[in-house]
Amino acid sequence: MKFDLHVHSCYSKDSNASLDEILKHAAENGLDGFAICDHDRIEGGFACAKRAEEIDSKLIVIPGVEVSSSKGHILVLGVHEPIESGLSPEETIKKARQQGAVVIIPHPFKLTSHGIGYIEGLDADAIEVLNSRCVTDGPNNKARKAAEELEFPMVGGSDAHEAEMVGRSYTEINTDATTAKEVLDAIRAGRTKSGGRKTPVSFVVKQMFIGHINKLGRRLGMR
Repeated sequence: MKFDLHVHSCYSKDSNASLDEILKHAAENGLDGFAICDHDRIEGGFACAKRAEEIDSKLIVIPGVEVSSSKGHILVLGVHEPIESGLSPEETIKKARQQGAVVIIPHPFKLTSHGIGYIEGLDADAIEVLNSRCVTDGPNNKARKAAEELEFPMVGGSDAHEAEMVGRSYTEINTDATTAKEVLDAIRAGRTKSGGRKTPVSFVVKQMFIGHINKLGRRLGMR
């Protein structure tokens, strides 16, 4: 089964991707499901899962979050309660484990996107070794090499901030899951393989522009 484990929705501070558009493009791009991982917010994942039920979508939607730890970003899948930002990576992961969630370290060596910069010693279930928004191959190659050396399971994610790019890179999961819980169990078991390709630079630049506009809007009290 094919899942994009790193998708941002309009609930995220730097994305305008609507839930309906995400569901539409995920289906068109051949996914079996995806995880909504908005920045430090969990509402988008639950809203998207509910919307999928409303429209009778066959896609499995996993509520998640991309937590801003003190040293970089951490994906938490199967989240139930918010996890505060600014904690150490170890404390962030501890909070995730208390919820029975899956922990993935995204783009660890993409320092311009708040990559942690290391993975050794972290209690993670998998490492994101193919992030579509890495403009150069270096960060992904370094992540893959480190994951192989430390024997971490490997996953891919689009890090999509626009619905059209959902599924650009993805994770192949060896499972016949029909629920999010079964997908998460398969990830914990390491039955994963990354696949896909990079996002065109034009989309990356566009997303950065949207992020700056949204940030300005928040400062002016418009969002």
